[in-house]
Amino acid sequence: MCGIVGVVSQGPVNQLIYDALLLLQHRGQDAAGIVTLQGRKVFMHKAKGMVRDVFRTRNMRALPGTAGLGQVRYPTAGNAYSEEEAQPFYVNAPFGITLAHNGNLTNAQALKAELFSTDHRHINTESDTEVLVNVFAHELERNTRGLPLTPQDVFAAVGAVHKRVRGSYAVVALVAGHGLVAFRDPYGIRPLSIGRGADGTVMVASESVTLEGTGHKFERTVAPGECVFVDLKGQVHARQCAEKPQLSPCIFEFVYLARPDSVMDGISVYQARLNLGETLAKRVISTVPPNEIDVVIPIPESSRPSAMQLAQLLGLPYREGFVKNRYVGRTFIMPGQGVRKKSVRQKLNVIESEFKGRNVLLVDDSIVRGTTSREIVQMARDAGARKVYMASAAPPVRFPNVYGIDMPTSTELVAHGRTVEEVRELIGADALIYQDVDGMKKAIGSLNPAIDGFDASCFDGVYVTGDINPEDISRINEARIGQEDPLEENTTRLAIPNAQEA
Repeated sequence: MCGIVGVVSQGPVNQLIYDALLLLQHRGQDAAGIVTLQGRKVFMHKAKGMVRDVFRTRNMRALPGTAGLGQVRYPTAGNAYSEEEAQPFYVNAPFGITLAHNGNLTNAQALKAELFSTDHRHINTESDTEVLVNVFAHELERNTRGLPLTPQDVFAAVGAVHKRVRGSYAVVALVAGHGLVAFRDPYGIRPLSIGRGADGTVMVASESVTLEGTGHKFERTVAPGECVFVDLKGQVHARQCAEKPQLSPCIFEFVYLARPDSVMDGISVYQARLNLGETLAKRVISTVPPNEIDVVIPIPESSRPSAMQLAQLLGLPYREGFVKNRYVGRTFIMPGQGVRKKSVRQKLNVIESEFKGRNVLLVDDSIVRGTTSREIVQMARDAGARKVYMASAAPPVRFPNVYGIDMPTSTELVAHGRTVEEVRELIGADALIYQDVDGMKKAIGSLNPAIDGFDASCFDGVYVTGDINPEDISRINEARIGQEDPLEENTTRLAIPNAQEA
């Protein structure tokens, strides 16, 4: 999960891209980068850290130009601690190309070997983005053959990328002297939207909130397999470049990843979460009689819409029992499990009066590793709750995700190989209620009948690209070994405690 943005304007774009990245900060807090284009000259600054820390006044002044792109990184491939692997990536031929992407290539290792042996291109990092920019550059070079670049050349190159690359990818790229290229994988797993400002500025971004928050009007979602080419005059060219595109977006975007004020693939994220609360309410009734629940309390932030809808349908009081420290990053995307374990109580504090002497139903958007859930249940008990019930607006996360969400191994998932009762015991709740997979798909899918289906692989084990087997998952996970930060004791980003510690 990363956030990407690309802009073509008639005025300076550095501040606009900076503002857009702030609106995408929830999608990645590990590193940030901006590239701008002035004529044929490329200017770049990228580093580890939050947007506000990476870009100082001197950095912004060094980013002139009327076209550009930016990215906030949440690393799921390569080395999480390497500043060299911050995006965007640059190759000088053909033309000079910079590229950033959101997603995860499932055949990156095979492509890397192919690039070296066949395309004669060198890959210097473990990042799959460097693989992707080189594949795109090679195909663009092959289609132009030394002639001036046309939109048709760009579309042909992207079509060739679709044939070679597997996995999820939403891409923004700058071609020096020519314009902005944006495209989405043939399944539309990761999101991408396009909009326009009153002054004619064209913006492409991961979420619609980025467009609206920077004064641009959301026009549409980029279709799966589609390529959009925006020349430096702001003229938009678009074409479907995949042979058999189908819209199967990642359902975890609606459950957790995206901002609630975004619209993705024709679906309001906020409404999707309300619908999840409605279907979850029916599950709660079958497990815990409503008269045994005194209050419904959400676990901030993503679960609030679901919790409110659930409480309203069950006729129960909705209360805010946890106060979130907004200056602590998401525990789900923290660089080390040791940091993640320590951060829960730094991140959340209880309002004791909402728990004392009550039977509380805690509602979370999902339960992934279980470490946070167990800590929160204990916090509720410490605050004086008589009974603590836990409800998840998402089904049990039982399978690895290979499309750009940091849950690659089965062993780190608390629900993998365990029954609901075993998970309940592990997190210490008096009852545990999960959403069911079909209910989740219907709740969200009903908001846009045009959607062909969802990638819900972390819930149902079905990988929409059709090319994933257990060996692939093992290989993808092995590519993550060696991401250790020498300054941390518990170093592996993907470290998960054993059953005794979970």
